[in-house]
Amino acid sequence: MSALHVIWGYYVRFNARWPALAAFIPFVPLVLAWTVVVRLELFPPVFLPGPGDVARKAWELLYKGILTDYLADSLGRLAVGAAVGMAIAIPLGVFVGLNRKAYEFSWPILLFFQAIGDIAWLPILLVWFGFGLTTMTFVIVYTVLFPVVLNTVLGIRSAKPDLHRAAQSLGASRSRILFEVTLPGALPNIITGLRNGLGYGWRALIAAEIIVGTSGIGFLMFDARRAGSVEEIVVGMILLGVLWYIVDSWVLAPIERATGQRWGLVTK
Repeated sequence: MSALHVIWGYYVRFNARWPALAAFIPFVPLVLAWTVVVRLELFPPVFLPGPGDVARKAWELLYKGILTDYLADSLGRLAVGAAVGMAIAIPLGVFVGLNRKAYEFSWPILLFFQAIGDIAWLPILLVWFGFGLTTMTFVIVYTVLFPVVLNTVLGIRSAKPDLHRAAQSLGASRSRILFEVTLPGALPNIITGLRNGLGYGWRALIAAEIIVGTSGIGFLMFDARRAGSVEEIVVGMILLGVLWYIVDSWVLAPIERATGQRWGLVTK
């Protein structure tokens, strides 16, 4: 048995026992390679700081409270934008999915606006609302909206007709069929749309903060560029990746799996 197989066996056992910690093991070779590149001075230190320098900068920002305050600002904006986007997208998706005429009329419009990137709205949003929270919230809502709408429509229209007919034969009202058959059947698709929408919304938020923000992780990175602090930029990049991995893998993905197992009533 080769050494690679032995290492892989240890990794599998470790992953089965501590999956949360095992998720960070693949990053160890990446950090080691980063360290080697810095030690060999393939790039000037001012352009590529080492892991130790980045860790010290992260601790400094955390100690001063800058990192926590900016992170709270970014998460708060994402939460507000995602909540508004869901509040609009899910009812709209249900309506379009249930109504054939609404589907035929609105589907080209939805695809048209989905193709217009969120950042493409920033120039006109700056004219309308200026530099502020409204502009960033609009970008997040717009980004979250379409994946949730489109997946909700897909889930509604993919529900098995036999289940509807069975509920009708048992005397269920239209409202009961909607809330006890149609929506549960569409829920896996809705969660998938939300997972994708939040991922896109997170990236759109950071881009908006870079351009129009006065706080947040995106603003931290852009402000660090003006100050020439590459360490802060790398801290922001690592924080974005780690935070989204935690949210997606530990929160959204388990919810998606659970809804698929519990209400997986859509046609495969």
